[in-house]
Amino acid sequence: MRERTKLSGIVLILIGIIAGALIFSQIHESTQPVVYSTPIAQQDSVYPADRPLTSLRDFNQAFIDIAKRVNPTVVTVFTEKVYKVRGMGGYPFFNSPFEDFFEQFFGQSPQPRRHPQEEEFKQKGMGSGVIVSKDGYILTNNHVVDDADTINVRLFDGRTLPAKVIGTDPKTDIAVLKVDAKDLPVSKLGDSDKLQVGEWVLAIGSPLSPNLEHTVTSGIVSAKGRSNVGLAEYEDFIQTDAAINPGNSGGALINLDGEVIGINTAIATRTGGFQGIGFAVPINMAKSVMESIIKYGKVVRGWLGVYIQDVNENLAKAMKLKVKEGVLIADVSKDSPADKAGLKDGDVIIKLNGKKVKNSTQLRNDIASTRPGTKVKLTILRDGKEKEITVELGKLEPEKIAAGSQEEIEKLFGFRVAPFTSDLAQQYGLDESLTGVVVTQIKRSSNAFQAGLNVGDLIISVNRKQVKNVEDFRKAVKGLKRGDTVLFKVIRRRNSFFVAFTI
Repeated sequence: MRERTKLSGIVLILIGIIAGALIFSQIHESTQPVVYSTPIAQQDSVYPADRPLTSLRDFNQAFIDIAKRVNPTVVTVFTEKVYKVRGMGGYPFFNSPFEDFFEQFFGQSPQPRRHPQEEEFKQKGMGSGVIVSKDGYILTNNHVVDDADTINVRLFDGRTLPAKVIGTDPKTDIAVLKVDAKDLPVSKLGDSDKLQVGEWVLAIGSPLSPNLEHTVTSGIVSAKGRSNVGLAEYEDFIQTDAAINPGNSGGALINLDGEVIGINTAIATRTGGFQGIGFAVPINMAKSVMESIIKYGKVVRGWLGVYIQDVNENLAKAMKLKVKEGVLIADVSKDSPADKAGLKDGDVIIKLNGKKVKNSTQLRNDIASTRPGTKVKLTILRDGKEKEITVELGKLEPEKIAAGSQEEIEKLFGFRVAPFTSDLAQQYGLDESLTGVVVTQIKRSSNAFQAGLNVGDLIISVNRKQVKNVEDFRKAVKGLKRGDTVLFKVIRRRNSFFVAFTI
């Protein structure tokens, strides 16, 4: 009896184990996660679609596959800038305490050379780039190649090729390079509009040193649409915690389909090193800039002709709006595309070509990246009623300053300024009631940048003389020359401070 009871217990245990195994296997089959959305192919492949993850090794292999395919399409960019400095010339001890020593022991003073010598100093820089065509077009950041005399590109296979600049766009910090080569490996460009916060991404580039080229780091998309960062005029950055450091600029930010969805650009840091906040230009913006540069030799932007501001809770309440998103038209420029189409101040733009408009930065970037002559459909709210208006965009012309002044200012200081407008006030978080001139471009090699001046800063005085407009600024700097020290009073967002440097 005892043996029979014992046997029955063993049978029951075996049945339980078998049943549990069957149930677990059914659950496992029905809950296999999917990582990829595009099929993998041999050699010239895209990436695996619907590949199930059955272990951590599969997840690990996914990163390996992406790195293997994309790494050869990322390059290291080397730049060199030559500075020529005219020395004092003469004997090294001339006009020094050692002159008395020579006169006492040799009976004469050292004689200076008649002509001062010119010495050369080379400033070297390094960044990254992404190959976008088999015949050698490369995407990188403007600040990587800005003001460089020579540019060389080192490929994944070890070849180093000279590169020329096809065009740059400081307003988005994008540049296009070209090397003389054929059948290069090419990055597949994705759609950054489809990117979602929380997605896994990889960053590839050459941080800190040539010895660390083709470094691969991973992280997630921390945020989208970051603006008012102060890095460029048109900002719509992807934020990531994938490790980015100096030298990564111009490299690739990649999704799990192996597509480039951003061009790594900068970091936010208090130490100078990576602190978990990196920024990348969305590939859709970079691609639009690149295509315009290659086709026209410059960036051509669309123009609507309105002054806009975000709709906040107070505005929505005061204007009795049902929405708290969108863009309020504060003013319409006379004879602009908006004026001709019938847009009015007080209208609230809630959609562009059916896509929801969340804020003024988004609308400004979308309009600017659309070609002039394109007809766009704007959905607006007017007097509480929804209305659709079609507008044919014009061409955005740059702000003009007195003839020759802009070039003279840039040559002297290494930056450009523009008249202070409500549009720029909104873009850089400045009080519209202020007066002055806005820094719109600046060379990173300039003394002004090294002293702390940056894009988006409002200069309100020069050497303690108030500056209300471009003409005031031009008069204030007139007569200044190389070697002079200049003092600017600057407002950045809500903070004011002084910047002093030697020209």
